Amino acid sequence: MNIHALLDKSVILSGCDAENKEDLLNAMIDVLSPRVTDSQLDEVRTAVFEREKIMSTGVGKNLAIPHGKVSSLQEHLASFAILKQSIDFDSIDGKPVKMAFLLIGPEGKNSTHIKLLSRVSRLMNSSAFREALTQCETADQIHDVFYQEENRYFQ
Repeated sequence: MNIHALLDKSVILSGCDAENKEDLLNAMIDVLSPRVTDSQLDEVRTAVFEREKIMSTGVGKNLAIPHGKVSSLQEHLASFAILKQSIDFDSIDGKPVKMAFLLIGPEGKNSTHIKLLSRVSRLMNSSAFREALTQCETADQIHDVFYQEENRYFQ
């Protein structure tokens, strides 16, 4: 499964104005609402916030990769945000977060979930990729960068 296939412009937040971690997570979850039922959205919110209680998903390099699993889902869901202003996210390197990639998966698809998290991590580890994303002004441009970089890196 490709990352860019999970992302379309409706789940990409370009210039997100979240002021804190909670606002960012809620915004990233809310954009998934057309794809899930209200009860599933509540499950997603619970899973993401419970995961954050265990340990921050601020992985460093101004990036967070919040994630979780929900039993009622059949397929993976994702959203992506670039913030207008960096926010504190309790990241492992102590730096604020400027970008976040949310991944939600169904229970029982652990292999796919781990592969997708690994793919996101590898992409986001590239400083050139992160820089290209920060230059984007629209959701379409962000999606194109994901598509191009994923095809170059994984083909």
